[in-house]
Amino acid sequence: MKREHAIEPTADSRRRWDVVLRMLSPAVRDWTASEGLIWLHLLKTVTAGLLALGIAMLLDLPQPRIAMTTVFVLMQPFSGMVLAKSFYRILGTAVGTLAALVLGALFVQQPELYMLGMIGWVSACIAAAVRYRHFRWYGFVLAGYTAALIGIPNVTAPHDLFLAALTRAAEVAVGIVSSSAVSALIVPQRSSLALRRALQIRYGNFTAFAADVLTHGIKRGQFERRFAGLVDEIVGFEATRTFAAFEDPAMRSRNQHLGRLNGEFMDACARLHALHQLLKRLRVNGSAPIVAAIKPYFDELAALMAPQLDAPVDASRTAARLQHFQASLPRRVRETRRPLEAAPVESLADFDTAAELLYRFVDEWIRYSLTYASVTQRKRNDSQPRTKSRYVSKTNTFVVALTFIRSAVVMAIAGWFWIMTDWPSGGLAVIGAALACALTSTAPNPSKMAVQMAVGAVLATMTGYLFTCYVYPNIDGFPLLCTTLAPVLALGAFIATRKLAAGYGIGFSVFFCLLAGPDNVVTYAPDLLINNGMALTASMLLAALVFAVVFPADMPWLIGKIMGDLRAQVVLACKDELPGLNQRFQSSTHDLTSQLRMLLTRRSRRRREALRWTLATLEVGHAVIDLRNETARAGYAHALHPRWTGAVELARDDLARLFERPDSRALEQALVSVRAATWLAQNMLQMVHPDRDKRHDLQRILSCLHFIRTALLDKDAPFNPH
Repeated sequence: MKREHAIEPTADSRRRWDVVLRMLSPAVRDWTASEGLIWLHLLKTVTAGLLALGIAMLLDLPQPRIAMTTVFVLMQPFSGMVLAKSFYRILGTAVGTLAALVLGALFVQQPELYMLGMIGWVSACIAAAVRYRHFRWYGFVLAGYTAALIGIPNVTAPHDLFLAALTRAAEVAVGIVSSSAVSALIVPQRSSLALRRALQIRYGNFTAFAADVLTHGIKRGQFERRFAGLVDEIVGFEATRTFAAFEDPAMRSRNQHLGRLNGEFMDACARLHALHQLLKRLRVNGSAPIVAAIKPYFDELAALMAPQLDAPVDASRTAARLQHFQASLPRRVRETRRPLEAAPVESLADFDTAAELLYRFVDEWIRYSLTYASVTQRKRNDSQPRTKSRYVSKTNTFVVALTFIRSAVVMAIAGWFWIMTDWPSGGLAVIGAALACALTSTAPNPSKMAVQMAVGAVLATMTGYLFTCYVYPNIDGFPLLCTTLAPVLALGAFIATRKLAAGYGIGFSVFFCLLAGPDNVVTYAPDLLINNGMALTASMLLAALVFAVVFPADMPWLIGKIMGDLRAQVVLACKDELPGLNQRFQSSTHDLTSQLRMLLTRRSRRRREALRWTLATLEVGHAVIDLRNETARAGYAHALHPRWTGAVELARDDLARLFERPDSRALEQALVSVRAATWLAQNMLQMVHPDRDKRHDLQRILSCLHFIRTALLDKDAPFNPH
């Protein structure tokens, strides 16, 4: 009996323990997927920084703190990010070192000319970094910043320049190797896995979004906000795809496949937006019979997509269901259309256009689902043509020029003050100015980030003073040094992970390492540390002042230039070469939209206006590309009517003119030319009515023209004065 009583509590305790584990496991999983990753990143960052410091000391390099600083500039949560940044950092460091040596050779003992050359070089590198973003940005930034870091301290001592270049390159290389090794070997967080998770979440979220649009309809403001989120995902996907290619050979071999996947997602988003716009206009215009006729197809399509909301994502099964739906759609649409043939021509055109857009959306979603399934299941999908896909980024020339001028002004002021006053820490102030211009070049609010970095520099100076006066003199040995440095370094890295306070963390971590990082021979000079801290803080505040007062990033004329580039995408759709046009148009439009969203503040009138221009550009531009494709496919049409080719070209020219200089006159002219092309297409349709294939070709052309005309007549369109 005693043995039975001893066994029963053990079984009960095990069952209770299993229950507790099942209850805690979701919370543990949530923690490891959120806050746990942050703590892991802090551990790896501090480990890499101390490792770089120890290796640099072991190699007896003159400034081991530069190696530690490199780690805090370089570390990222995913190993692919670190590897990519390390690759471009090596290139940038090599080019920057060479530039410092060349400038030193050209302007020996001529500090004024040397400073002008250095200002021009650094500013050009930062401007190029803004033009070529992602991790190419970092390569250009390092090419400029490394030149300043090596050359400026040796302006008055050119005989030390070559040795300084070699030692600085060695210190930077130690930081690169340390950060890359720690990130790749200690619990590596693969950006390829994050990419797969993001693809799964995006597929499910977009399925739910499309089902809402098709069944219930979404209000204008809500649709715009959710569509803007899709734009951010498209642009962010391209950056993550670059990271994954650096760390995963499988992802590198499928890089083109992933590019096509993102292109097909852009097409699906554009089709969904077109459907939403047409439904909205039909409801506003009181076309109840047309809405009632087409609505069952939308409800059925939403029901076919709905199982993805609650069940695990199975893109292959969804694609199979949609292919069956698509195969029966033309016959069913013809049966639904017959009772409507007595309706007015305009109403019948609405129905035909809605049916055509529905068919195109289903086709785009099937292609996207099949490509997504082939990526997630890691097998090649040979049922689709292997088309090349290339994401085209676009940056306004005035933005690049403004970045060059802004960086040159900040560095020129700091350099002039240094040369005129012979301030001992003036060279560090110039380096700080270059650093501020570089790190804030792509920030949404560069002035705010520069102020945060200035505060971080103040805190780093105060902490460095405590370490110089009270910590370093009282410790002995590298293990104790690591023990005292780890909490401070971890605090700075933690603050840098906070989105709204990243500038404080970056400034604190980087400047603490620069000002008070230990060297092989520690110099106990608090006055020099304070003077250097004041120089860095002053350079940060100078940059913030110039960014906020002289060259604010959200200047109306600059935003207007970017908006002009955005509208010019319709000109591209109307006049550029047709092969690969859709991909160039989609990617550059989304890229410009992302830049506008980054520059403009939230919930502002200009931000809403920019998003509406984006939607109008995508709507009209995509329809024009469809029109050009259908016209090219129906090459026989020019033989049916001598004015057909000229009418289509005139419509394209007028649409391009409308988006170049939107006004009421250009809008009226575009409406007239589109209407004229529509009349000609209707006449040709009657001529080829007995030929089923040609009839379908002209019906698709008519649907494109009708959709463009309804977009021009939309009272909510940004170019419509009403």
